[in-house]
Amino acid sequence: MDKKILLSHGGGGEETQSLIKDLFFKYFENEILLKLEDAASLHVSENIAFTTDSFTVSPLFFNGGNIGKLSIAGTINDLVMMGAKPLYLTCSFMIEEGFGYGDLETIVQSMQQEMAKSGVLIVAGDTKVVPKGGVDGLFINTSGIGEIIYKGISAHNLKPNHSIIVSHEVGNHGACILALREDLQLETELKTDCASLWKPVEALIQAGIKIVALRDATRGGLSAVLNEWAQTSGVCIEVDEAKIPVAPQVRGICEMLGFEPYEFANEGTMLICVEAGEEEKTLEVLARFEETKKAALIGSVNDKYKNRVILNTPWGSSRFLEPPKGELLPRIC
Repeated sequence: MDKKILLSHGGGGEETQSLIKDLFFKYFENEILLKLEDAASLHVSENIAFTTDSFTVSPLFFNGGNIGKLSIAGTINDLVMMGAKPLYLTCSFMIEEGFGYGDLETIVQSMQQEMAKSGVLIVAGDTKVVPKGGVDGLFINTSGIGEIIYKGISAHNLKPNHSIIVSHEVGNHGACILALREDLQLETELKTDCASLWKPVEALIQAGIKIVALRDATRGGLSAVLNEWAQTSGVCIEVDEAKIPVAPQVRGICEMLGFEPYEFANEGTMLICVEAGEEEKTLEVLARFEETKKAALIGSVNDKYKNRVILNTPWGSSRFLEPPKGELLPRIC
């Protein structure tokens, strides 16, 4: 029978040490983590980004990822959106008694694989095991530290004539999770966009692109980010619906259930605001990477209205793209 996680694995004794050494160290081993102190001793520059996030996605496994990959990519991307090179992570596991050891190992292995893409290290962690019903299988909390190597990225900096680029199709993660929960039978495979974005952003920085703002479009999707930017900078953002990349499967799910793909969550898709004249070079850089090869210029900043987002439709009409309201899909990440 498959080995299970027991309450004793979180008790701090022999079983806990066995879990840490036989599983977590097997995949997360590095010189800092192996010192086994109560806190990691780190050397970082004076300009750092620091973030934390918790992950409760349901189901834990989905096409193209799982809660482990999601936790690493999500925290890395929060750092990257500040122009920071990811350096260190902490990771805490809250595990339900009886959770499959094999499933846990699969999740931990996927975390190792995602970390390898950016070179980030887990340098501290914690494990708690709770009785059945205490959590739904597994929750993960991660925190991250990164060194800011590109200063000045901010949602406060948008001005007229700046351009808006999206790095990938929108809504893939939200639609993927929804399809799994509702057991929707799709003719083609729909995968999450879950991915860490350090490599393409690093390439943009190295290419000298004049980046104004970056944001990964997670909960609330493209609509939430655009409205936040418009309100924070007091500008109008105008985008063309025909230019926004949407996968056919996502469009089909939205039409069937009455949703907008612009409000669906993403976990490896970012919005980029660049200065005028930087658009072509930005797209050329993004085209080099699998995660961003579908990037598209979708709109620009102007002063037609204040704090609003205009969506131009393919039929020649326009409407305000409102910020999402309520909870479209709980436990998406």
